[in-house]
Amino acid sequence: MRIIIAGAGKLGFSIAQLLAEDQFDVVVVEVDPKRKEVVQNSLDVLAIEGNSCSPTTFADPDVCDADVLIACTDSDEVNMVTCLMAKNHGIKHTVARIRNVEYAVHAPEMLNKDMKIDLVINPERITAVEIDHILMTPSALNVDEFAEGKVRMFEAKVKEDSPLINIPLKDLNIPKNILMAMVFRRHRMIIPRGNDYVIPGDNVYFVGKHDAIRDFEKSFSNTYEKLERVLIIGAGRTGRFLAPMLENQGIQVKVIEKNKERCQLLASNLKRGLVLCGDGTDIDLLMEEGVSEADVVICLTEDDKLNLLLAQLAKHLGARKTIVRVARKEYIELMEKVGVDIVLSSRLLSAGEVLRFIRKGGIVSVSLLEGAQAEALEIIVGKGSEVDGVAVRDLQLPRECLLCAIVRDNEAYIPNGDTVLLANDRIILFIKSEFSKNTVPMFEGRG
Repeated sequence: MRIIIAGAGKLGFSIAQLLAEDQFDVVVVEVDPKRKEVVQNSLDVLAIEGNSCSPTTFADPDVCDADVLIACTDSDEVNMVTCLMAKNHGIKHTVARIRNVEYAVHAPEMLNKDMKIDLVINPERITAVEIDHILMTPSALNVDEFAEGKVRMFEAKVKEDSPLINIPLKDLNIPKNILMAMVFRRHRMIIPRGNDYVIPGDNVYFVGKHDAIRDFEKSFSNTYEKLERVLIIGAGRTGRFLAPMLENQGIQVKVIEKNKERCQLLASNLKRGLVLCGDGTDIDLLMEEGVSEADVVICLTEDDKLNLLLAQLAKHLGARKTIVRVARKEYIELMEKVGVDIVLSSRLLSAGEVLRFIRKGGIVSVSLLEGAQAEALEIIVGKGSEVDGVAVRDLQLPRECLLCAIVRDNEAYIPNGDTVLLANDRIILFIKSEFSKNTVPMFEGRG
């Protein structure tokens, strides 16, 4: 499959990198010769210098024969026109990064029907929704739901006083509708077997029936029992999406932002929240506004290094929990090592949306985990596929892969070795990313 990426900015570069690592045939079109050269020297892709809106570009055989076009230039309007031209030149599927709320939220039909865009991604809104989702489960580092909410994933960090540590998995008293699906230890993925055990500092992923997981989450020691006060530093697009979401759920929201215009924009969308025009690195301001009393401090400036500094400063002044949004996924590991509680990459979250769309087939959703080292996949078993009618114990899956849950006839359950997969089953698969491309076709139908 050939994929065209129009625009080699931060998001375009990240998507190109992930797709190239997934062994797709990727062509990047970039009007800026310096950006084009960076892509050409850094990634295993074909880089073309050109305007993505130009008929000349679409006349190029490397472009016109593509299956998918992803428009992620810095301009929403250029992205829309690029997708329209792509469809008119025979490219079947289009994706566009649209950041303007006027377009993305209030005119989705126009984007789909008139501009012929199949998938619209808004990285800032995706990030805000993810943060909101995590905050509603205060003991979690990450949460996700599959099969229309019937299956839930829950990630937590194992603490030194946890009753789970140093006990072999086979001896752990975990409810039968819940599976310990994956462990990340020192940024190494482990699919746990019967004799494996967890140690303090491990990130552990649990998967199971929705209600069982919700009850199980409560068993984790949680020093931030009830979320009441949130301090957000940065009122860019992500902050402007997130603050009203939290306020609507009864949380006291306070926002600090240096830019006066951004302050006014956000303040007009809040009913009770407070927006302060000031410097988030000002210790006196942070202390005056009660940073030590905040349940969570969320750092959302556009500077990754500044976000790290702000998180460290907030922790030093007594904040209980910190969340940082980063652009570069390379910073995730570093920030976790120095004490940031939760680190999210807008690019990785957006790339997960793009991957799900591109892989199509029976894949319903893709969640990128631990800096895209692993994936949680929701797949519909295809009729006549390699696994249709095969027992779980007989599946030829790599060791770095685990079938965690099955939804059949609207009922979710944890499979065992004797469970036989059937066409139209929805399965949840945890897998190391490098094995994903060769494993997924096993579950796809043969038509």
